[in-house]
This record gives sequence, structure tokens and C-alpha cells, in this order.
Amino acid sequence: MHDLGEGVTLITGGAGFIGSAIAWGLNNRNLNNFWLADFLEGNPTKQRNLDALSYQRYLDAGELRELVRTDSKDLSEVNTVIHLGACSSTTETDENYLHDNNFLYTLELCEWALANDARFVYASSAATYGDGSAGMDDKTEELDKFKPLNLYGWSKHKFDLHARDEGFLSRIAGLKYFNVYGPNEEHKDDMRSVVSKAFSQIQENGGMSLFRSHVPEYRDGEQQRDFLYVKDAVRMTLHLAENDEFGGLYNLGCGKARTWLDLAHAIFAALDKDPDITFVDMPESIRDKYQYHTQADISKIRRTGYSDNLFDLEYAVADYVRSYLLPDRYLGE
Repeated sequence: MHDLGEGVTLITGGAGFIGSAIAWGLNNRNLNNFWLADFLEGNPTKQRNLDALSYQRYLDAGELRELVRTDSKDLSEVNTVIHLGACSSTTETDENYLHDNNFLYTLELCEWALANDARFVYASSAATYGDGSAGMDDKTEELDKFKPLNLYGWSKHKFDLHARDEGFLSRIAGLKYFNVYGPNEEHKDDMRSVVSKAFSQIQENGGMSLFRSHVPEYRDGEQQRDFLYVKDAVRMTLHLAENDEFGGLYNLGCGKARTWLDLAHAIFAALDKDPDITFVDMPESIRDKYQYHTQADISKIRRTGYSDNLFDLEYAVADYVRSYLLPDRYLGE
């Protein structure tokens, strides 16, 4: 067991959605012995993710990379790295940028952590599974059969493959987050969850829109996702950070696929409104890159001893809408 109360935990992407939620989770354990690294870039919405949190130090991600590359003694206290810093846009088309920001950044931090005996946990993604036709199994031996649908997915998959091929995947933990939603995601703009986007739509005009299905196997609104509340993502991530005897890849989801209509109805119920849903055509640019069904098999993380019950969709959406979106609150406020 790895004690997160000792030494320093470094959280990259620490001002982002899941990163700031991890920091909030540590604060809830009365811990603030962690550093946050990110690119704030003068973004006041992203800055607000940090305002209510207690932490020891903030580092610009560029400064952190330089410290890592030079194996600076400034990092000597760090014994845990939770690496969530990445471009998470599934529509990003700059392959060189993704290679540097998602693959090389991860590799640099991982090599530093392994050389300095620090626990390394990093964000992979369910986007690595592509259209799901090859399954969504987090067994290491299944990796070669997956074909991501976008460059973001490939940038994550490339590191998973590299870690396996170089023989160190078993010494680190890669987290395949499914559809995470919850407070502290407002800075993500178009990459926000449908809950956040729909809340804004409903507040503005009383209704919301969903993509039509463009395949005969699924009716409109019945495309399926494994939706994971960010508070569950926090607990699962910290569990794997602490239990350093476990390595490899882990699906982080609820283990149950729900439809977009289920999600939409939960949003309207949380607002005490009757559903008003319209369907719009999916942009042609993403039609051949769209996942119609995702569902995490979470038996592997369960075998590590993770036994917490997961929030069901209706409860979690109600908590998000009523406790955070309606009163305009962030985690920790």
C-alpha cells in the first residue's frame, strides 16, 4: 500500500476537470501535500477550479517538463505522479501537437517516475477502443486489436502500446476513463459533457438536442454510453494510486451502458421539467468516428479490492445539476 499522506503527489492537468476533482478528493481526506501542474493560459474558468482548493504548489506544465528533463532536485519530494495533463479534444487534427503533448509528455514523466521510484498513474482513455467492434477489454494482451477512431484516441493508444512493448506497463497504472461528467468541467467548452451542455440549452430555451442515429441498429437517442460521475472517477483513481502493487490498464466506468435518452430524462427530472428533446443530424465530419455503444468491464479494478458502490445515473445527474450547476458552484466551494 502506497501512503498518499507521505511525500508529495504531483497532479498534472491539475487545474482541469478530473485533475482538480482529484485535488478536491485529497482535500476531503485532509491532505494538501500535493502539487498541481497545468497550462492556465489566463483562463478564469479554469482558474476557478483551483480557487477553493488547498495545495502546496502550482507549476506551469512547461516548467515541469523542464524540471523532469533535467532530473531536477526540485522534484526530490515527489513520490506519486497522477498524470492527467493532455489535450482531450477528440476533434484535434494536429498530429504533431498530440504526439508531443499526449505521448511524449506522458513518456517523460513516466520515465522520471520509474527512475525515481515514484508511483505513476496516468490517463489513457476509452477512446482507444475505437468503435467497440473489437471489444473493450482492459487486458494487456488485447491491445493490438484496437483501432481508435480519432487522433486523440491514437495518441493515448500509442503510449499504452509503448509501455507494454518496453516492458514497464505492469509497473504503472493506465486508466481508461469512459464518459466522465460532473462539476469543474465548464472550462472545456465544446468538450464539456452533455449534462453541462444540455443544462445551458434548457436554461436558455427550455429544451435540448441530441444527435440522430445514422445507423439502423440504434434508434434516435438510443446510442449508448457508460457514464461515470467524476466523484466515482476520483475514488477509483486514488485507489489505484494507493495500491501500487497493481499495474497495467484499468477500465474506469460504471459497468453499465445507458442511452442518451436516459441521460436527457435524468437532466429534465433534476430540473423538475417535462422532457423537451429534439434530434439533429450528426455532423458528417464525425459520423464515421462515432461510438454507438460503450460499456466498461470493471471486473479488473474490482479484483484489486475496489469495492465502493458507484453512483447510479439518475442520482449523480441530480447531484450535479442541483448541487453545482443550478447554484453555480464548483468542487470545494
